[in-house]
Amino acid sequence: MKLYRLQSFNGFDGLTLQEGDISSPGPREVLIQVQATSLNYRDIAIARGEYGGAQPKLGIIPLSDGAGNITAIGNEVAGFAVGDRVTAIFRQNWLGGPMPLRAVHGDLGGSRDGMLAQAVVLNEESIVKFPPHLSYSEAATLPCAAVTAWHALHAGTASLAPGQTVLVLGSGGVAIFALQFAKRLGANVVAITSSEAKVDMLCSLGADVVINYAHKPDWQQQVLSMTNGIGVDRVIETGGAGTLERSLMSTAAHGRVILIGVLSGPARIDPAPILLKRIELIGISTGSRDMFEQMNRAIGQWQLHPVINHTFDFEDAKSAYDYLAGGNHIGKVIIAV
Repeated sequence: MKLYRLQSFNGFDGLTLQEGDISSPGPREVLIQVQATSLNYRDIAIARGEYGGAQPKLGIIPLSDGAGNITAIGNEVAGFAVGDRVTAIFRQNWLGGPMPLRAVHGDLGGSRDGMLAQAVVLNEESIVKFPPHLSYSEAATLPCAAVTAWHALHAGTASLAPGQTVLVLGSGGVAIFALQFAKRLGANVVAITSSEAKVDMLCSLGADVVINYAHKPDWQQQVLSMTNGIGVDRVIETGGAGTLERSLMSTAAHGRVILIGVLSGPARIDPAPILLKRIELIGISTGSRDMFEQMNRAIGQWQLHPVINHTFDFEDAKSAYDYLAGGNHIGKVIIAV
């Protein structure tokens, strides 16, 4: 079979297409023929040697996200059969409840070989079936970005409630999934972008208000103005330290800021808004298998389709990395296998 390995962490030239053997599944394992994979910004950071977590070992098979069909099963496999359409979970050893410390070392494409291969062998506990209305490419978008967005909307002392207002930053995978989920949960959504070309797309996906921060750099003032000075109930904070201060200023009293990304660099943060408005500031990291399955049930009920921006051939994986790094996408970038 064909697979990719990262032979250096100095950029995308380290991504090397190789031949490899197909392993047979052992007890409680399944062999998956991978049909599609998707990229996250994390994959860009890993390839560049800029990942904030533990740097993977040279030769790692990259990408956490992929979907395919089971072609063989090992002994003692109980929940799956040949032909089942499945995706892998991001953290292979986080099945439910609060994230255990050991799960830090269970992430595909980082601590463990990932999905950018024509076939993979995984434990049956670390995969889930995906809704039947989804294609393989659509299902491949779910393990990281979608589960993270689902977790973000339910994190804290209470889940998102109908009628509340959510702020999403940008147009990457997590932001778009959060927008789609929040609207179907009955919330109002404020989105920010730096591209006038993306405004109409965000509106078409359900955003109630879209702010172009290239024109309005003090976008937190616009958020407050559009919410009658109250602020939003929940911020899906994918920017990191560079946007966190404005996100806190945009948040209503007793609101929640769910901290996910670290894209915009370091900055000093004034804690006053947290104290004065009694804001919950919560850091999350993807989600568990239980969350994944809850989300899949909702996606199936809603007949929701993920937003796919562009699909690249397997042999053209480097171009997919380049495209995502360019930042002009809305939604997810796919590598077909």
